[in-house]
Amino acid sequence: MPELKRLHAGHAPAVLAFELTNRAYFAASVSDRGDEYYDQFTDRHSALLAEQEAGIGAFYVLVGEDGSVLGRFNLYDFEDGTAELGYRVAQHVASRGVATATVRELCRLAAARHGLRTLRAATARDNAASQRVLIKAGFVPVGPADPAHLGGKPGTWYQRDLVLRQ
Repeated sequence: MPELKRLHAGHAPAVLAFELTNRAYFAASVSDRGDEYYDQFTDRHSALLAEQEAGIGAFYVLVGEDGSVLGRFNLYDFEDGTAELGYRVAQHVASRGVATATVRELCRLAAARHGLRTLRAATARDNAASQRVLIKAGFVPVGPADPAHLGGKPGTWYQRDLVLRQ
C-alpha cells in the first residue's frame, strides 16, 4: 500500500528517478521543467526543504512499497490560510484513482496539520485527467488561470474549501 510521506533529504534520489522516468509523460500535459531543473536538482530539492522548514510550503511524496516515488503532492505559497496545490503521478499508476485518493488525503492534512482553510489548483484546459482529479476531490472551478501560470496554456483555477461543515 503506497504511503504519503513528508518530503525529506533522503527522498532526493527517488524523486529524481521519478522525474526522469516520467519526464516525457509529464511533458505531454504540463510544461517540461527543462534540462536546468535536472542539472540543478540537488539545489532545488534543498530549496524545497528550506521552504518547508520555514513553513511557507509543505511537500509530500507518495512512496510505493518498494521505496519508489509514485507521485509528488505539493502545497505552496501559503498565505492567509490558503495555499496552492500541485501534483503529478507516475505514468504507470495514472488513471487508477491514485491521484484522487492522495489529493483527498492531502486536503485532510492541509487542514489538520497545516491549518489551511482553502486550497487552489490551476490546470490547463486540455488536461482533462487533472480536471477529473480535482473535481472528484471536491474542488470547483472558480475562474480562468493566467496562461503564464500554466506554461502558456489557457486554463482554469479550481478551489476547495477545507473548513469542516457542522
